[in-house]
Amino acid sequence: MANGSCVDVRFIDSVKGRGLFSTRDVAAGTVLFEEKPLVCAQFLWNEFYNYKACEHCLRSMENAEEMARRLSANPSLVLPHLECCKVKKDNFVHCPHCQVAYCSSNCREEAWNQYHQVLCISHHPPDPNQPLVILQEVWKTMHYPPETTSIMLIAKMIALIKQAKSKEEIIAVFNQFCHVPHNEEMELSHKLLGKQFKGQYEALQPLLLNALYEESVAQWFTPDGLRSLFALIGMNGQGVGSSSLSVYVHNCDDLDLEEEERQNLDQFIDQLYVDMEKESGAFLNCEGSALYKLQSSCNHSCEPNAEINFLHNNSTLSLTALTDIAEGEEILISYLDECSRERSRHSRQKELRENYLFTCDCPKCRRQCDDPDLTSSEEEEEEEEEMEDCGQSEGMNPDEVSQDR
Repeated sequence: MANGSCVDVRFIDSVKGRGLFSTRDVAAGTVLFEEKPLVCAQFLWNEFYNYKACEHCLRSMENAEEMARRLSANPSLVLPHLECCKVKKDNFVHCPHCQVAYCSSNCREEAWNQYHQVLCISHHPPDPNQPLVILQEVWKTMHYPPETTSIMLIAKMIALIKQAKSKEEIIAVFNQFCHVPHNEEMELSHKLLGKQFKGQYEALQPLLLNALYEESVAQWFTPDGLRSLFALIGMNGQGVGSSSLSVYVHNCDDLDLEEEERQNLDQFIDQLYVDMEKESGAFLNCEGSALYKLQSSCNHSCEPNAEINFLHNNSTLSLTALTDIAEGEEILISYLDECSRERSRHSRQKELRENYLFTCDCPKCRRQCDDPDLTSSEEEEEEEEEMEDCGQSEGMNPDEVSQDR
């Protein structure tokens, strides 16, 4: 699953479990490994609002101009330097049965051989009474944007097992992921699914059973088993985003232009992002979630020495060194975004406990251990705003979500 790897998974202790360690000295900027996911699924609302992505690898399938027009709600927008857009539509193909889109015949073949035979809905448009369609529609009524996972990630896990020549091998891989104690599963699942999580499991469980039951993992089809699956995703899932527009902008940055033309292009792009944010908010990418076997072994630090990137505009994950890393040194990423890492120790610890159920003991937290356990008033206001935003999103209905996305 991983290419060019210079890392090794080792057992640390009964508290931390496994960790990822460098097998040689590496310099800052080195790509430590690249890894395709075991499973990856686009968020259902993201797909519904015409964020066109490959069903298998989540590659963005609009060209940069199409994406910019949709996100800015400006159908006459013309992008300069379209040679910087690398989308190759001639390579796009569809499943001949359900018309699901793929960025290449390779992706279509891999999907068919791994899981899509089980998930293929042979009618186009799909029959609304088909069990898998019902499951997806019920999920969408429960989990509005901003999305944190998708029922289709679980569906693909099950489909992988159903199609596998050796079911035991695939099940063993999923069992290697970090699991949380049974008494903590409810707390983690609550964070992932929202306030109505208990009712959600009761509603989803019979629909999942009816759509995809697999005897070899019969325990997954109980309410407790489904909760355990979401807890597993909450602990190990990795968000994935792709954007042909981001690739275009990055390539524009590399153009060799006269100063005046460079200034005009930069101003154009800056204004484009203002217009897109006004129309589409923070929802600019094709978004989904995935499970990665190697990346899931990375432990957290508030001062990470590596970071996750998606350098190929698809779900292939790249882990890049932020600092020089010595042979035998543990490779650490941050589970927090850059803004959260700059907050107080108290705020960081609070977020990590709520979302990952552990107390951080990294060097930065140890240095700040004597800081008062108080959140600044500025941070408190930000957290209140975030909670309000989350509350609004949980109460949204389809009519309240912009149809332009």
